[in-house]
Amino acid sequence: MLLAKIYVTLKPGVLDPQGEAVMGGLKAMGYEGVTAVRVGKYLEVQLDLDDPEKAGQQVEEMCRRLLANPVIEQYRYTLEEPAGAGGKA
Repeated sequence: MLLAKIYVTLKPGVLDPQGEAVMGGLKAMGYEGVTAVRVGKYLEVQLDLDDPEKAGQQVEEMCRRLLANPVIEQYRYTLEEPAGAGGKA
């Protein structure tokens, strides 16, 4: 069992209206030191696989086909064992 932690963000140079809105809200709340905000997505996908290479291939495909828009977004991920998923008894 492996857990993929996937981070999807806009590519540099792509306008981020949601990030601009969050930044405006933070500044309105008095956080004047905020100079930029970029909004992204964080996903966790649990895979019933023990082979990190095969899991990585599947996660890459998931990201390219559904989880990220490769035209405007970039992604990165890590693979790890889920918390509490120690060895089999």
